[in-house]
Amino acid sequence: MISLLISFAVLIVGFIIYGKVTEKIFAPDDRQTPAIAINDGVDCVPMKTWKAFLIQLLNIAGTGPIFGALMGAVFGPVVFLWIVFGSILGGAVHDYMSGMISSRHKGASIAELSGTYLGKVAKWIMRVFSVVLLVLCGTVFVTSPAGLLDKLTPDWMNGTFWAVIILAYYLLATLLPIDKLIGKLYPIFGVLLIVMAAAVIGGIIFSGGKYTIPEISLQNLHPDGTPIWPYMFITVACGAVSGFHATQSPMIAKCIKSEREGRIVFYGAMISESVIALVWAAAGVSFYGATQLLNEALKGGASNVVYEISTGVLGVFGGFLAVAGVIVCPITSGDTAFRSARLILAETFRLDQKSMRNRLLITIPLLVIGGLLTWFAIVNDNGFQIIWRYFSWSNQTLAMIALWVSTAYLLKKGKYRFGSLITALPAAFMTSVSITYIMIAQEGFRLNATISYTVGASAAAVLLVVYFVILIRNIKRPVNSA
Repeated sequence: MISLLISFAVLIVGFIIYGKVTEKIFAPDDRQTPAIAINDGVDCVPMKTWKAFLIQLLNIAGTGPIFGALMGAVFGPVVFLWIVFGSILGGAVHDYMSGMISSRHKGASIAELSGTYLGKVAKWIMRVFSVVLLVLCGTVFVTSPAGLLDKLTPDWMNGTFWAVIILAYYLLATLLPIDKLIGKLYPIFGVLLIVMAAAVIGGIIFSGGKYTIPEISLQNLHPDGTPIWPYMFITVACGAVSGFHATQSPMIAKCIKSEREGRIVFYGAMISESVIALVWAAAGVSFYGATQLLNEALKGGASNVVYEISTGVLGVFGGFLAVAGVIVCPITSGDTAFRSARLILAETFRLDQKSMRNRLLITIPLLVIGGLLTWFAIVNDNGFQIIWRYFSWSNQTLAMIALWVSTAYLLKKGKYRFGSLITALPAAFMTSVSITYIMIAQEGFRLNATISYTVGASAAAVLLVVYFVILIRNIKRPVNSA
């Protein structure tokens, strides 16, 4: 338990110190943000800082920091280290840069920013990649809450029934101005999410010794012998480093009233999400007592594990409240996943989103595809796991690209040239993770470990060499301020 408390403390210190370093390297100023300069009443709408923070937290804290953390806990308490240091050094920097760079480009999506800083080919690749990821993400965030609701309601309200209800809600949330539905509900849901996470960890800590949270160890405790590298770094995405956040931060970048709010809204929301991930990772390893038992429970579905932990720790009533908080979490990311996909397609086809007709033209096909994928996940025993694996890899690959985009931005516009290391190093790390995984995974090329590790490390090394060559060339050039 001491390791867990230290982990919480390190996250807070990371926000205070490393968050400030990140902010200084980006150098926010007093220029007008899209919320002020554009203010279209639909997507660019000024919001109070606390509200923007809670919406950002709900946007990014989907199923990932809960289900992903539980699946990562199968590796043992070593997962605490990835959540803490991955978030401080990678994920929070990723989210902050994605949001702030977008703000300086009129709220442009990560796809458009890729085109600006990595070239036209990268832009089109990212347009396709981002939309595919967002649809997969939206599907994951339909299936998982529908499964949880199925357990809490009468038999006739099954998973399919709740999937339809959730998709209907997504339609409204995707179409309506951001301050009409999302802006009013998310702050309430954000408080619920935080309270529920606190209740779960409180129930475990004050259980009178019934549950024991193990101390951090580098030992791999996965019962199937699955290696930590790269699997744990793909499994735990949203609680540490997540490319999905690069699609969400630009949405809130359209709503902040000042660049100086960025550290609280973007960096702070990621640190808060990591706290949630730590809670559920700790709950997983302590509630079941052994990673083998947790792994067996997860084979019955992550929804079952969440339900068992919540009711086991807090009782029926407390468990109901805890599960309600977990249901809110994915739903409030699924709707913004489809909303982000709408905005990316609107940029691509230059469709003005003030028009309801144009919004419907994009939204309806997206939700139809999401509905079909949801049906696949429901009717197939391993449907959810299949979609989750592809989502996880796509997620981390997008994070890799977003970090390289941020690096290119800092090289070109940054006040401190060597400050670009703050994004280049995690970008190289995520390059190695993503490429190694797709080389070795069952859903990838299925190569042996030696070849996969070599290819992944080589790709990261090559990109780092390219980065340092560009950095050295740029040192003597005058800074082109953003």
